[in-house]
Amino acid sequence: MQVRPIRAVTLDVNGTLIHPPRLFDIYTEVLARHGIEVNPKELEPVVRLVWEELECSVRFGEDRFAAHPEGARGWWGRFADRVCEHLGVDRPSRFAKAELFDRFARAEAWEIYPEVTEVLDQLAAEGIRLAVVSNWDERLPELLEDLGLAAGFEAIVYSAAVGAEKPHPAIFQRALDLLGEPPSQALHVGDRRRQDLEGALALGMQALHLDRHAGQGDLQDLTGLLDLELSQLGRI
Repeated sequence: MQVRPIRAVTLDVNGTLIHPPRLFDIYTEVLARHGIEVNPKELEPVVRLVWEELECSVRFGEDRFAAHPEGARGWWGRFADRVCEHLGVDRPSRFAKAELFDRFARAEAWEIYPEVTEVLDQLAAEGIRLAVVSNWDERLPELLEDLGLAAGFEAIVYSAAVGAEKPHPAIFQRALDLLGEPPSQALHVGDRRRQDLEGALALGMQALHLDRHAGQGDLQDLTGLLDLELSQLGRI
């Protein structure tokens, strides 16, 4: 077998392994059930705006979920509040917020990208060690288990457990420590330029920016990239 320069691959989750195809429909359904009518077409830009708004309030070296006084439920409750405020409708009740939190903890709210399982199996068969590195709350391990993906990873590292989120080096380093591999022999794959690409490169890892929304590749690219020289990887 060919000796590869990369011995470990860490992967982001949302936008890399899975995505929520019914995100806006689920929000619309849940809010309507609790007496709040919203237009799903108006939700998309507002959800993206609120995500960026709240993301800007996260200080480098902290995790948004762990930092919130009420944990992940409190943070996502605030997220729902801000979405409704931007839409000019009533804030959701605590029951509506609890239902939203529960819905996105379930496998049926998510979809695995078509090539993911095949690529992960191929990498594992070639001796590549795999881990997840994600800005996520405590629901992630069980969600990946329910989706049938958890068994493919030696480590599932998420920001709420580490207390720091990407691009901080601590979360990447936790995964590498669990894998027992140095940054120089690890590659991170993710869809966010700052959090994934720049964060991994800053620690000395290689990095692959995967932008599915722009139609720029999928995980199949990994099998070819792992055969390239290190100097050809991780370009911004």
